[in-house]
Amino acid sequence: MELFELIKTLSAAHGPSGDEGEVRKLISQLAAPYADEVTTDTMGNLIVHKRGRGPKVMFAAHMDSIGFIVTHVEQEGFLRVGKLGGVSPKEAAYTPVRFRSGVRGCFLPEEKAEFGKLKLDECYLDIGAADREQAETMVKVGDTAVYDSPIFRTGHNVTAPYLDNRVSCAVLLSVLSKVKSTTNDLYFVFTVQEEVGLRGSKTAAWSIQPDYGVAIDVTDVDDTPGSEKSGTTKLGKGAAIKVMDSSVICHPRVVALLEQTAHKQGIPVQRDILRAGGTDAGAIQAARGGALTGGISVPCRYIHTPVETVSLEDVQACVGLAIAFAEQKLEQI
Repeated sequence: MELFELIKTLSAAHGPSGDEGEVRKLISQLAAPYADEVTTDTMGNLIVHKRGRGPKVMFAAHMDSIGFIVTHVEQEGFLRVGKLGGVSPKEAAYTPVRFRSGVRGCFLPEEKAEFGKLKLDECYLDIGAADREQAETMVKVGDTAVYDSPIFRTGHNVTAPYLDNRVSCAVLLSVLSKVKSTTNDLYFVFTVQEEVGLRGSKTAAWSIQPDYGVAIDVTDVDDTPGSEKSGTTKLGKGAAIKVMDSSVICHPRVVALLEQTAHKQGIPVQRDILRAGGTDAGAIQAARGGALTGGISVPCRYIHTPVETVSLEDVQACVGLAIAFAEQKLEQI
């Protein structure tokens, strides 16, 4: 499947933190033709294994997204919600949403709310219900909703609500389908509940016990007007090799190895340092006795908004770098 179409397909699947069943089923179907084994662990992580006799290499991309969970149904039929992961009420205001059932609505602030200081408890979902009785035939407390914004291309750039982290799931699926001869024992893990505390990768890494761990995720950029310098990367400048974020300081050997590999293959790369935010690399690095851990990041504008934006050129560079890393002969730890 062409890369943009793959991203589009993955973005359409429901999968907020804790409710990843639909996206997991889709990824499992797409991965199965290229795998020796596909399993799901107790947490819900999808583990795709390509067997080899060499070191264990765990690639991880979280398949969950941020979202909303219904907490109350009001007499007038409006819904109050909690947040799953890093949802900003200001960034989500006036955005359409959808439930797994197909019910749609909008996330809205109360008229009296001060927008500059908007809080989640000053917002609600309008699903078009006339009253509580009708609303409760459409949704239940505990149901989850996600952004329902469109996905579109502008030149090389793609804009969609859930490139964090469906774009990295697309990267892993592309790598899985293209990896050729390798002696490494490869695990492609599509993790759950990353957005609420790196929970899935923690259990997966504990079980797999990898020698090397590489987290594939998006990263913040420093190329927009009024940038606050939260990240170091720019769109269109290549794959971002993670050095550190708030969850991990990557192993210098892995950083150097990724940079050397990119240089040999002629793959454009840049360095990724985040002042805040984390990835599955943090949990992988600290599992059991630890692993040599790094990250390959997709530069992304407007993270955790309904209009996240990446460059397909950068995505393709991430695919190439991950393939080259997977295919080289790595030292046994």
